[in-house]
Amino acid sequence: MKSMGKPANTAQTCRILTDAYGRRIDYARISVTSRCNLRCVYCMREEHQRHHSPAGELTTEEIFRCIEALAVSGFRKVRFTGGEPLIRRDIVDLVRYAKAVDGIETVSLTTNGILLDRYFEGLIDAGLNGINLSLDTFEADRYRMITRRNLLHKVSENLDRLLRSAGSLKVKINVLLLREINSSEIGRFTELTRHYPVTVRFMELMPFDDNQIWRTGKFMGAEKILEALTAIYPELEAKEGKTTEHFSFSLPGYEGSVAIIPAYTRNFCSTCNRLRITSDGKIISCLYSGDGVDLLPALRGGAEREVLTSLLQKAVSKKPEDGREAGRGARGTSMSEIGG
Repeated sequence: MKSMGKPANTAQTCRILTDAYGRRIDYARISVTSRCNLRCVYCMREEHQRHHSPAGELTTEEIFRCIEALAVSGFRKVRFTGGEPLIRRDIVDLVRYAKAVDGIETVSLTTNGILLDRYFEGLIDAGLNGINLSLDTFEADRYRMITRRNLLHKVSENLDRLLRSAGSLKVKINVLLLREINSSEIGRFTELTRHYPVTVRFMELMPFDDNQIWRTGKFMGAEKILEALTAIYPELEAKEGKTTEHFSFSLPGYEGSVAIIPAYTRNFCSTCNRLRITSDGKIISCLYSGDGVDLLPALRGGAEREVLTSLLQKAVSKKPEDGREAGRGARGTSMSEIGG
């Protein structure tokens, strides 16, 4: 693999991007691949056909250049997503490079955990700040039903590895709750916070399920999640959260915390501070947006960094005030195509 080299200095030229509604945009989610080694029923059909770009995925060097342009534009947080980001063999190099770029303060990734043992030590050595592990059940049969794969044993081993590192690494467990499927495991997941300083996040289903189960009655809203949680833990104490973790809770004597993410029923648009960059080089200003700003021609044409930053500014200017309202009628694609 080509040497990473030293990241260009970005501190002296940094500017802040603010959208038309006064929101400061400083968080980027970079999808390094749309490929995934699972086929979850709330994300990708077994026969899912990726929308292949003739140009393919962003190269290592192209992602480096994106990160530098983001830093110059005032972005402070980068999260690597997918698909499944650990499918990328250069993931450790991407993390190390992002951590070395002036202005980038936090680098994290979201993973399904299957390949985590392969890269874990390298990621820690590279300076990774946090990992979100997506896991929806502890039951092997249920895991197979949700993911269409028999790989729970791998994820369980890597969950143990994460829990042991939770003191030095920010660890969150993302649990997408589906009514009458895995909702009975709320207590079991919450118990992870008894002895470990982790955050367990119970999440609502969103309509990016590759046209699978959104309309089947399995949606479990935030109010029902809270009702189920307080039925098990009446001593639950509300605590102050921020942005998506606004609904945060702790239990007396527990090391960690619990959050409910009303990803669909509550509109987070007024505090949205993020852009997404897809694996084929499009800047997506909103989850519900039907189009994006294409970075790839500039990247592959050898454009100066100022061209890239102007494209980021263009994407920020396209952010709608209310994304869900603006995106009504948009196709029900897979989240893997959007970037986590």
